[in-house]
Amino acid sequence: MSNSWFTFKQFTIQQDRCAMKVGTDGVLLGAWVNVEGAGRILDAGSGTGLIAIMLAQRSEALIDAVEIDETAFAQARENIAACPWKERIRIHCDSLQHFMAGSPGPFDIVVSNPPYFRNSLKSPSEIRSLARHDERLGYESLLFCSAQLLSARGQLTVIIPAAESDRFKELAYFHGLFPSWLVMVRPSPDKNPVRCLVEFTKDRNRRCEEGSLIIRNKESDAYTEDYKKLTEKFYL
Repeated sequence: MSNSWFTFKQFTIQQDRCAMKVGTDGVLLGAWVNVEGAGRILDAGSGTGLIAIMLAQRSEALIDAVEIDETAFAQARENIAACPWKERIRIHCDSLQHFMAGSPGPFDIVVSNPPYFRNSLKSPSEIRSLARHDERLGYESLLFCSAQLLSARGQLTVIIPAAESDRFKELAYFHGLFPSWLVMVRPSPDKNPVRCLVEFTKDRNRRCEEGSLIIRNKESDAYTEDYKKLTEKFYL
């Protein structure tokens, strides 16, 4: 059973009322996002508020966090209120679609650790309709809203299952978002990639940089130096 809290170097995440607990995915994403020069950031599907708080620690940006689940929203609000950067984070109990309708943008960064489900394949018109009206944060909804909310030079950064990365990139292309930085994440050197960290921009001509990250060494099961370096500002 997961602990009801998770303590980092500069903040603690209470998670007893959230379905999505603190895990490697969220920590990876919060540590990996390129926040250089960002003035405004949107955390779509905030859960416990972990990623919003991590990005506040790593930047001087103003951060909006959107969470549709009322219980998770309440816990994220408490976590944010208890963190050192609470003055720069605003939490909203809302769907991303409804939040977008209020024209809150543009944002320099949209970041999301989206639910791991994929809607059945649909025609472009059906996908657009779903993105506008479906309250769930599916891939199509996330991409549609991000394309509207991002500034011309903004970026969408996500962590998704490695097996779905090609399909996600295809959907992103339809919404005018193109991969600029991609890292395949392996649990150990002898395992296949299980996650994909990927950044998208609106620049179709930008070359996509690619890399890989291994979480644990095969022999000792200890964290690799690359993973420790990436997360050193957060883990105790």
